[in-house]
Order: sequence, then structure tokens, then C-alpha cells
Amino acid sequence: MNFEKIEQAYDLLLENVQTLQNLLGTNFYDALIEQNAAYLAGNHEHEVIVANIEALKQLQLTAEEWRGSYQFLFIKANQTEPMQYNHQFTPDSIGFILTFLLDHLVSEKQVTVLEIGSGTGNLAQTILNHSQKKIDYLGIEVDDLLIDLSASIADVMESSSHFAQGDAIRPQILKESQVIIGDLPIGYYPDDRIAQRYQVASSTEHTYAHHLLMEQSLKYLKQGGYAILLAPNDLLTSPQSPLLKAWLQDNARVVAVLTLPSNLFGTQLMAKTIFVLQKQTDMLVETFMYPLTDLQNLEELQQFTENFKKWKQDNAI
Repeated sequence: MNFEKIEQAYDLLLENVQTLQNLLGTNFYDALIEQNAAYLAGNHEHEVIVANIEALKQLQLTAEEWRGSYQFLFIKANQTEPMQYNHQFTPDSIGFILTFLLDHLVSEKQVTVLEIGSGTGNLAQTILNHSQKKIDYLGIEVDDLLIDLSASIADVMESSSHFAQGDAIRPQILKESQVIIGDLPIGYYPDDRIAQRYQVASSTEHTYAHHLLMEQSLKYLKQGGYAILLAPNDLLTSPQSPLLKAWLQDNARVVAVLTLPSNLFGTQLMAKTIFVLQKQTDMLVETFMYPLTDLQNLEELQQFTENFKKWKQDNAI
């Protein structure tokens, strides 16, 4: 990966986005979608945008260099037009852990992956760029802006990812996947009528959206498949956790719990843990529990991967 090319691409993209903001009187994110459309079309009425598009094409960026350039754009945008917390992209360090888990839990070389709440698409591209598997990826996202952003960025990157708009908590016509991934939103789901269709539904208040998404995700998971999910630290101890644990007992087993450094999250209230669920099978597996304290420490990461591989071997996974 060439960081000089990423910096050049970022500068060109930023100038185009800011030019389009001024021309259209729109926000940063809509202007980014317009810039992506202009890049794909290969032309625009504004000569600066055309020149920058040509310069971008001459850089011949790899998929990972494109991803890095867009990441810097989102960081820049967040300084003046911050997205709500649940829409922030998943940090790379976590994305690499999820990719490692996917690669080592699934034995097949070709893997169907469904992401629940795909956001800006950064986690999708992280997995596609770094996985050792051949990934057939579909992301589902309810937000109009995020689905347009993720789809336009994927087109520019010539990515094999696909995105569909929809509320993942409502029934969707989707094929079963081998792996479900998701950086689950924290908060309550507002539609009690829909929530009451679920086993995890609360009868006294709005139901946690992440509980509903966990139950829904397993409906799209093949028997024995894995759901690799980022969820709140208090998932198994919160006031509504008895409802979730009752559902888990009948439908899935918790095969791994990886706690994450608190400094990765804006506040402790938003801190998350990686939970790996397996759709109910007869196989008994000892839950892999591991505290990750520093995702920048290569020695710690190596120790984690060795421990995980040993756990996998001991449990014949």
C-alpha cells in the first residue's frame, strides 16, 4: 500500500467534494456521492473536477488504497458534519480481528457473508481486501445516505460487494449465509408492533435494537454457521439480557467473547465486545474468552491468534 498515493488521492477527492458542495449547496456526504458519480461517468461540466478525475485514474489505486483515501475523507467530514455514533465506520483494528475470525472459523474456501447494518461499507471492504477466502458479500442498510455512499464507493473501487436497502429487523427475502457480521447499533427499536414478533421482545418497554438484530440475523444463517457481532459490553448483563439468554439457549451457542480496549470507543457507554454465535448444533464447544487490551501491540495480537488456533484445534472446529 502506497501512502503517498493515498495522500494524493485524498487531496484530489477532497477538492472535488468541496467544489461540488459549493456548486450544489449540499452537505459533504451528498457531494461525495456526486463526486463518485462523476468519477464513474468520466466527465463533468466543471473543469477542475474533470482534471482531478483524470489525475485519480492515473494513480491506479489498489482497492486498499481507495479504502484508505475514503477513510481520511470520512475523518475530515466528521470534523464539521459528524455522523451519529451508530453510523461511524468500524475501526480497522477491529475489522482485521473480524476478518481473522471469519477466515479461521469457516473451512470452505468460498464463503457467503451477510452484513447487518453495513453503514458506509468500510467493514465490508476491509474484509474483502484482507480475507484469505473468496467472499460473496451482501450488506443490508436502512439509511438512504449510507446505502448510497457505500454503493457508490464500491463502484469506484470496482468491488465485488453488493448492498441492499432495508430495515434488517423487518422480514427480508434473503438467502441463508455461512457467516453473518455486524457492528450492531446501540439503542431501542421504536416500533413495538414489529418487535413483538420476536422472542427477545420486551413487554414493558421498547426492545433493544441489537437484541432484535441478533435474533433476526440467525434466521439468515445456515445451520452451524457463525454470527460475528460487535455488541454492547453489557449484552449478557443488561436489564433485558434474560430475554436474550432465553432465546440463545434455544437457538445458538456463544462460541467466543473477545473484549476490546475501551479507548477504541468515544465513551464507555458505547464500548463494545465481539460476540461469536454459532447457529444451534449438537457439537459442544468450550467458549473462547479473551481480553484484547491493545490492538496496536503486535506481540499481544500474535499471542491472541496462537491461543485462538489452539482453542480451535482442541475443540475440533
